Amino acid sequence: MKSAIRLTRTDKIFHALVDTCLVFFFLILIIPIWSTITLSFRPNDFIGSALDGMFLPPWKWSTAAYRALLGHKAFLTSTFNSFRIFIEGVACALFLTVPLAYGLSIKTLPGRKILYGLVIVPYLFNPGLIPNYLLVTKLGLVDKLAAVFLPGAISVYNTLIMKSFFEGIPDELKESARIDGASELTVLMRIIMPLSKPILLTIGLYYGVHFWNDFFNAMLYINNNSLQPLPILLRNILLSSGMNEYVEVNAFGEAPIAAIKAASVFLAAIPMLAAYPFIQKYFVKGTMLGSVKG
Repeated sequence: MKSAIRLTRTDKIFHALVDTCLVFFFLILIIPIWSTITLSFRPNDFIGSALDGMFLPPWKWSTAAYRALLGHKAFLTSTFNSFRIFIEGVACALFLTVPLAYGLSIKTLPGRKILYGLVIVPYLFNPGLIPNYLLVTKLGLVDKLAAVFLPGAISVYNTLIMKSFFEGIPDELKESARIDGASELTVLMRIIMPLSKPILLTIGLYYGVHFWNDFFNAMLYINNNSLQPLPILLRNILLSSGMNEYVEVNAFGEAPIAAIKAASVFLAAIPMLAAYPFIQKYFVKGTMLGSVKG
């Protein structure tokens, strides 16, 4: 029978400090979230301070803000546009990142060092906003959803993580397939891809969170109100106290404006919060395996 480890007085003090810090950081994270949630359920006739609103009794909560948002055409259209950007962006990004990362992971690839340099140099020396804007306009992507995800469809950081993961797959598996006459595309699709589920989901999550929250590209390239994604609508709601050219806050009905703002923030965060638990086990594994080799 194993004996319990006896902690010294210094160990107990250290553990107490760690627990205290963890509780402190937890409160820092949870208080703004809880405050946003309670504010989103605040009724129109609520009277009290902001601190009182954090502890509303359940029978005083109102879903008017959520009913107003989910029944408003602008919110539904923006959410649909964001889902399109999310799905099409992740698919496009993985479609481009996987072959690039696999090519860089092949040590016998002719011109591998030159290709590696072409990937690293733009990462170290970013051309800036004006060249990117000129490129997007010349390609005719203005007022198209592709303008939001196509400029960032390949992330050098994500490519290097995926490359390291591919290099960790035993070469014997690849060589045996090549000896049997398999092409590099067959090796990638039949051997590499089935073994790369953790890194694919991890990198897909990275891309998905980026595209879902991307505000800057949408603000630059999307001028059509019917194509505005959710981050742009949230920005307009949060900055509005009445009506502007993008959203009529007063048209949301009986819900108070503060509750509408809080509800819009919470609804926008739900998809990413709901997706993470399903891929959490792959997320940690993919990140660790992809970062072991440099």
